[in-house]
Amino acid sequence: MNTFSVKAFGTEAPEAALNQMQIDRREVTANDVEIDILYCGVCHSDLHTARNEWGGTIYPNVPGHEIVGKVSKIGTEVTKYKIGDLVGVGCLVDSCRTCDSCREGLEQYCENGNVQTYNGQDKHLHHQTFGGYSERIVVDQDFVLKIPSNLNLAGTAPLLCAGITTYSPLKHWKVGPGKKVGIVGIGGLGHMGVKIAKAMGAHTVVITTSASKIADAKRLGADEVILSTDREQMQKNAGTLHFILDCVSAQHDINAYLSLLRRDGSLTLVGAPEHPLPVAAFSLIPGRKSFSGSMIGGIKETQEMLDFCGQHDITSDIEMIRMEQINGAYERLLKGDVKYRFVIDMASLKEN
Repeated sequence: MNTFSVKAFGTEAPEAALNQMQIDRREVTANDVEIDILYCGVCHSDLHTARNEWGGTIYPNVPGHEIVGKVSKIGTEVTKYKIGDLVGVGCLVDSCRTCDSCREGLEQYCENGNVQTYNGQDKHLHHQTFGGYSERIVVDQDFVLKIPSNLNLAGTAPLLCAGITTYSPLKHWKVGPGKKVGIVGIGGLGHMGVKIAKAMGAHTVVITTSASKIADAKRLGADEVILSTDREQMQKNAGTLHFILDCVSAQHDINAYLSLLRRDGSLTLVGAPEHPLPVAAFSLIPGRKSFSGSMIGGIKETQEMLDFCGQHDITSDIEMIRMEQINGAYERLLKGDVKYRFVIDMASLKEN
């Protein structure tokens, strides 16, 4: 298969900094779309993978799965896009397409293993996939998404992961008018959860350990804020929430949040703590409560999320960085020092 070389930013080892490198992309096949990348969001998963904190990283590794760009070339059988279209690519670039999950539009749960945008197995070039910290990417048209024309492009990039990661469980558990919904943690995921739950019509309650985030939670759309370090506030709100979206990736006491659920309430975890979270049996049994998890969404649902955000004018709160600032951004990410998502201006890579 013919390939072409593009500039990218990646790492050669877990302890190594990210630096500029050259990677190969395939020339478009019949169903492919080539995308000139304009912006790429920075997800905590990028850092985990680059540093092999989850294990299984293949090097060299080029992260990035919150991609917004412009179509620069299309294959002969592409019907969904034309050159010049503004498009997005999220966490997936392929799946088996034949298993029950794929047939139901749930490619994120592909039973034969989907192909991640980076650190996956490229079916065409037979090596690891490379992500959006690069000039261009080539993706099958079925895994490319349309960007609503009214949305800020840089602010849209994080919707491709943070947006769908929060939208999918909120929709699945039927969040909407008449529901009181808690969002635990106000970071890259949590701030999107607040915006989306509020737009869905839910009474939205932010639960935070930090009094300094109360004003910002209300700015984002929260109807109420519970300070989880205040025992009196937690006791006062026990048994009041229909649903809780837990966006925290650090270790925390899950039982304290389960106590806030009403009978038949559900807490869904989208944060990914490094170590197991102990769950007490009697945090669940007396109220017939549920504790579950969720990950991103399928392509159809991700497009639905983008359209929903277009209708409600929802984008991520971002801080723009240049490509060469990525190593410093990773260190700040570890400290939670960003409101609320870094986005790379990819023009800075093309300048070098």
